[in-house]
Amino acid sequence: MSQNEFNCTDACVHPFPAGDTSVRRFALEAKELGFDSIVCTGLSDPVPDAAIHVYSGMIIHENPINAVIRKVKKYSGKADVVIVDAGDAAFNRAAVSYNGIHILRGVHRVRKNSFDHVAARTAAEKTVAVDLDIRPLIYKRGSARQKVFQCYSDLMRLHNRYEFPLTISSNASSYLDLRSERGIMSLCSIFGLDEDGVGYAMGNVSRLLNRAKVVEVIEE
Repeated sequence: MSQNEFNCTDACVHPFPAGDTSVRRFALEAKELGFDSIVCTGLSDPVPDAAIHVYSGMIIHENPINAVIRKVKKYSGKADVVIVDAGDAAFNRAAVSYNGIHILRGVHRVRKNSFDHVAARTAAEKTVAVDLDIRPLIYKRGSARQKVFQCYSDLMRLHNRYEFPLTISSNASSYLDLRSERGIMSLCSIFGLDEDGVGYAMGNVSRLLNRAKVVEVIEE
């Protein structure tokens, strides 16, 4: 199977030691749920005998943007997918403009409007994805859960206007946190992402990596 064919990807899971599940168990469970690839954080070596394709992912928590860029350069080539935690509006605008970054995550954890129309337009131009983390939709309750739904609804309005990529992640630390594509579609329908949109978002990791290869060739 070529990279182009990995069209159903969980964009972020955390295997042992960050979580309680091995990479191989994550891959096996994800396959049973209909996925053909996952992005695992903290990998140092390939996993050739996994049930599905395993991408290595690196999450960058640093702030300000200069610290992020230094870390991206330092670890260039050591992870397939580079993911950055969202920050304030200025930080997010800068992050999505940098070619070494694939995904901006955690938009629901920052202040309202921190991901604004400027960041949305830049993300579309640079083909940088914004991640929809479904974990808080499952485990949060009451007003905290509603706040996440509202954030994602606001994000969908920007997505519909500017068409920046989306990815979807379980943010799972255990195989028990994984969800099927059908379950994810049900959750996403609440904030306005339909089945076609979910399916396309799940295929975006491969598209983001193909974008990165094109950029590298052009820069050479």
